[in-house]
Amino acid sequence: MKYVLVTGGVVSGLGKGVTASSIGVVLKACGLRVTSIKIDPYLNTDAGTMSPFEHGEVFVLDDGGEVDLDLGNYERFLDVRLTRDNNITTGKIYQVPNIVKSVLEKERRGDYLGKTVQVVPHITDAIKNWIESVAAIPVDGQEGPADICVIELGGTVGDIESMPFIEALRQLSFSVGKAAHFGQDNFCLIHVSLIPVLGVVGEQKTKPTQHSVRELRALGLTPHLLACRSAQPLLDATKVKLSQFCHVAVDNILNVHDVPNIWHVPLLLRNQNGHLAILKQLDCLSNAIPPNLEEWTTRAETFDNLKNSVRIALVGKYIGLTDSYLSVVKALLHACIACSLKPSIDWIAASDLEDATANSAPESHAAAWETLRNAACVLVPGGFGDRGVEGMILAANYARENHVPYLGICLGMQITVIEYARSVMRLERANSAEFDPDTPNPVIIFMPEGSRTHMGSTMRLGSRRTLFQTTDCITSKLYETSVNSSGYHNYSYVDERHRHRYEVNPEYTDKFEAADLKFVGRDESGKRMEIVELPSHPFYVGVQFHPEFKSRPGRPSALFLVSNSYVLALGNIISALQTTLKAPMKRVDPESGILNFGNVKLLKKVV
Repeated sequence: MKYVLVTGGVVSGLGKGVTASSIGVVLKACGLRVTSIKIDPYLNTDAGTMSPFEHGEVFVLDDGGEVDLDLGNYERFLDVRLTRDNNITTGKIYQVPNIVKSVLEKERRGDYLGKTVQVVPHITDAIKNWIESVAAIPVDGQEGPADICVIELGGTVGDIESMPFIEALRQLSFSVGKAAHFGQDNFCLIHVSLIPVLGVVGEQKTKPTQHSVRELRALGLTPHLLACRSAQPLLDATKVKLSQFCHVAVDNILNVHDVPNIWHVPLLLRNQNGHLAILKQLDCLSNAIPPNLEEWTTRAETFDNLKNSVRIALVGKYIGLTDSYLSVVKALLHACIACSLKPSIDWIAASDLEDATANSAPESHAAAWETLRNAACVLVPGGFGDRGVEGMILAANYARENHVPYLGICLGMQITVIEYARSVMRLERANSAEFDPDTPNPVIIFMPEGSRTHMGSTMRLGSRRTLFQTTDCITSKLYETSVNSSGYHNYSYVDERHRHRYEVNPEYTDKFEAADLKFVGRDESGKRMEIVELPSHPFYVGVQFHPEFKSRPGRPSALFLVSNSYVLALGNIISALQTTLKAPMKRVDPESGILNFGNVKLLKKVV
């Protein structure tokens, strides 16, 4: 096994995850099999209990692992399926037995034979054992271990919590290779750093990177390559200066400057012969082929040249940090590229739609509603807690009554059920037991097997099967088209990833279906509602699972892909009519499905 370690310096948020993923893409394009590991030095066992504002989205894997969002980047870029063990945290090393026994478990068992348990060698040995064990697990569907494991060390060099991991990686760099060459045949270290530009002169400053590399070398690790983040391409003089003071060859200094979209990053690395520098360091040039990145090139250039756009209202709770919905945004991007559209996401704080905001912040309230009304479709993603829920219900009501395409994910599906119960079934106090424990109509309830005392890993997590109850529904047809073209599995069911602890109350399902809200997808027991549709609406779909987690750049999720095609077709017709008639669309009659353009009416079913 050969290892590529990606570390970061100067500041956090430089894009180590995208850089590491792009390195994997280029190496994979060279004909090598690649796996990846993300190290998060925090004490949490996993990302499951972290606030989206604190850490961004929680990415969910097939096996139910709640992990850092960078593992989502790895899966999307490399088209692999990782496991919870591909994410290493300090909490796992100390306490949670996974692929190797935890240090504290071994101490309690007496495995250390009375020795004093210390960070070195016991913690560092556990880290090394974990890395070597996980690296050998295939994640690409093939037999046997991969050729190269890309490891990303989270945080910034110098963080006190990352010190045990740096020491373990220092030891690994020596032990995995030939001792005489200090691991140069099997270990490559790439340090991602920042090259800022200060003052009106615009000089590219190398001093922060110099200090970062000096600190890394003081800890026993010497970078073989530098990946320099900057707004503009690096000057030759800057590269020469970095080479002199960081002890890295000029040819091994890569520049990851700002690009129009992240799909250009693998191309940047390829164009600078970054793959050759890595392969040379790992002594596997003879095993590689010239990188084939035609698909990536086409995708990056296609996005740059898109002209038409679609406005998507994303009504959420955590819009203050867009990384909270990173996979949703990526899924929309994948779908829009496939539909030759440029996504224009209108971020709407759900609480701004509520009546209370009309009194406390009337300008925000008015702006939120104007944005919602101007969008071509509405998407309500997942979330927890009651903040903004009433605003989401108002957004779902608007989309339903005005026949605007609507997709609800996880909480977004539960919102559709609550809204329908209140507005159509006249159950005015219908609610989720999560938001109102005393509601007389708990249409959403706590899962019976869930834990009310522990938060981490107690939800319904991971890949679960949903069985379509009928083939005569929008969702089944979408998956049928997508699955047949991708060659996955029988379209009578779909396997998608879940992350929730509340679900539709099965005691109300018959009442909803009698009122024309259909649960067209259920789990294998038939008691868990997975997909809901409103047949009288052109596209009003809610799913309890998270389809965004399996979306890939070349294989968009069916629910995002086809709904965007519908939006494009309908949006073009409406825009043309509005231009011709010189009048905005006022509303849609929910019963007759009539688009009202002032004095001209058009049946939407005909459209």
